[in-house]
Amino acid sequence: MKSKITFLGTSSAIPTKTRNHMSILLNYKNENILIDCGEGTQRQFRHANINPCQLTRLLITHFHGDHVFGLPGLFQTLGLNNYQKTLYIYGPKGTKEFIKKLYETFIHTKKINMEIKEVNGTFIETPDFTLTALPLEHGTPTNGYMFEEKDKFRIDKNKLKKLKINRNNPELGKLAKGSDIKINNKLIRYKDLTYKQKGNKISFILDTGICDNAKKLAKDSTLAVIEATFLENSVDGKEKAKEYKHLTAADAGRLAKVGKAKELILTHFSQRYEHKENLLLDEAKKIFKNTKLAHDFMSLEI
Repeated sequence: MKSKITFLGTSSAIPTKTRNHMSILLNYKNENILIDCGEGTQRQFRHANINPCQLTRLLITHFHGDHVFGLPGLFQTLGLNNYQKTLYIYGPKGTKEFIKKLYETFIHTKKINMEIKEVNGTFIETPDFTLTALPLEHGTPTNGYMFEEKDKFRIDKNKLKKLKINRNNPELGKLAKGSDIKINNKLIRYKDLTYKQKGNKISFILDTGICDNAKKLAKDSTLAVIEATFLENSVDGKEKAKEYKHLTAADAGRLAKVGKAKELILTHFSQRYEHKENLLLDEAKKIFKNTKLAHDFMSLEI
């Protein structure tokens, strides 16, 4: 099953004419998972022709404005549209109190059902995937996240044909779950008729300095989404990144390379690089070739 990633906002602290504040939507089967919700995110949903009432989960990385100022508006919009689900919200330490204060300040009617958890480690496990949070270093409680699809057994269609087994036989579903079956009194071992398909891993590393958990998140990622707020090869980019506990494009490239990621997408760009984002791309690609720049409404499947 493919996952779909939609970048709803790709700027850092200050939005630009072409980039809204941070927000990323991950779709997998019936899950629609929003990572952060910067100011204006609900309008970005409109532009992308996505119904926010389809949301199932919200992952908050931290409480800086460019990542959460869109939450009051989103909550109100969901309420006014009679959102029928329970919105599951996850974040670092302090998330419960933060959401409580948002409601006390902004939202007095049309409240939605929500369940809030402060998470560290694997906090969701289904038959298909896991979600894991790891704390990052940004001067305030901050989480990075990884979505890991579980490995699947796939049936080898060529072997089925050789054994003259009907592809529509309902017993075949058991093979994909790792169980042996009998067809016409003949034992069919799942190991002989299946192969293992490695599940995808998508990591989200936003707003952090270089740290061990950033490396763990990037490790073996099918897709690593990593902030690149500053350009290392500039007058003060490296110093600014260190001062504000952010990453440079070069840092992002190094994380992807050391972690042996398959693909890197850069996001969370400072306004100083408006229309000069290729400088960031070039810097990262010198270290990790398979790098792309995110832009608002960019969408991809993996």
